[in-house]
Parts: sequence; structure tokens; C-alpha cells
Amino acid sequence: MTRAAAFFDLDKTILATSSALAFTRPFYRGGLITRSDVIRSAYAQFIFLASGADHDQMERMRTYMSSLVTDWEVAKVQEIVAETLDQIIDPAIYDEAVALIEEHRALGRDIIIISSSGTEVVEPIGERLGVDLAVGTQLEVIDGRYSGEILFYAYGEGKAQAMRDLAAERGYDLSTSYAYTDSITDLPMLEVVGHPTAVNPDSDLRRIASDRGWPVLDFRRPVAMRQRIPIERRSAVAAVGAGVAVTAVALGVAWYLRRRR
Repeated sequence: MTRAAAFFDLDKTILATSSALAFTRPFYRGGLITRSDVIRSAYAQFIFLASGADHDQMERMRTYMSSLVTDWEVAKVQEIVAETLDQIIDPAIYDEAVALIEEHRALGRDIIIISSSGTEVVEPIGERLGVDLAVGTQLEVIDGRYSGEILFYAYGEGKAQAMRDLAAERGYDLSTSYAYTDSITDLPMLEVVGHPTAVNPDSDLRRIASDRGWPVLDFRRPVAMRQRIPIERRSAVAAVGAGVAVTAVALGVAWYLRRRR
């Protein structure tokens, strides 16, 4: 028995910001990064928001973030994210994205976020939005610290393969499923489903969407999550957050091991 799912990118699709770069100032205050790291991340955030990230920029960001977090304490990162998430991310949720998520949920489709940001950021956001699964980039942890090794990079073809794996595991029919993203680097993610949609697309993705007749949505209304999502739903979602996190981590390791083999 098959069913459909709705797959959402996170940055500039659900959020009006970069979820990973948005935490640079809290990480600085927490002693994890230097002032120069803050300036560099602020510049990367500006480029990302102004023009979107192409393949080369995403690869440079991957290398930079991998080296940056090496030897960070995982517990410290999780603590900082938990303490600052509401101030940083809460006001940056697109109202149109929340409405779209609610529409898919009402039609019985599973809601899945798949983002190149780390799971420590993606999963708490997914919990607040009440999604069924949040998948992010998986970093190797040794003795409670990040080693700098990336187990699974949720980017490009990696996203598409993750979606195919989830479809096989959960019984999704990808031909009747939906995908939403803003970046040309996520083209494989859109091509794997029957209902692709470009959201706030960069110029390359907008052109391809026009050529292929794909819908294009432009989200313009960031709204505070606490105003948009009822408190009782956020409380109920928080209770199942741990299960979401464990599933995402297990999937990430499975993809990594298969690629290594």
C-alpha cells in the first residue's frame, strides 16, 4: 500500500534565512567560534540570501563548516541551539510555507524536511513545525565531540537518494509525492517526484521551472512560529521529537555505509 509524501527544503523555502549560518552569533557568545568566523559567516549569509548558493559555494560551505565544528562538544551545540532557537528562527518562518504544510497534512501526506544544515539545527525546527521526519547533514561524533567527518551530506543527489530510500522504507509513491525547494543545487530532489515546485527560486531554477512547466511559488511573509502554530500542537510534537532525531541519525549512517561499500 503506497502513499504520498511532501518533501521540503528548509532555507529560503520554509525559513527566510539560512538555518546553519543564523547561529553564528550564539556560537560566538558560547565560545565556539571567533569574531573572524562571525564576519565570514555573515558574509556567507549575505551571499546566500542575495543570490542563492551554487554548487561551488555549497562545497566551500561544506568544507568550511566541517573544519569549523571539529572538536566542538555536541552537548554544547545542542544547548546553544535550544536556548536561542526561538529568538533566531521563530520570526523567520514563511507563513505561506506553514499553510502549505498544513494543507498537505490535512490530505494525509507525510511531511518531511530535508536540509543540508546539520541535524542539531534541522531536527528542533522540524519538531516545532510538527513534521513527520527531519533529515539533515550528519556529522560524525566521537566521545561526544564532532570529528570533522561528514557521514551524510544532505545536498544535491544525496537528497534525491535519501528520498528514494525513504520511499522504499516507508512505502511512499514518489510519482504522486511533492517536493519544494529554492535552489538549482536541489534539482535532483525535484526530479525524483511527480509534483515538483520551485519556491523563491534562484535564477537558474526559475528558468528550468519555466521550461518544464513546474509551478513557481514566491513566499514573502515571514511570521512568528509561536503566533502561527498553536501551542498545544507544538507541545505534542515536542513529546515525539526524540523519535524523529533517532530515525534521522540511523538513516544518515545507513546512507554513509552504503556509499562507502
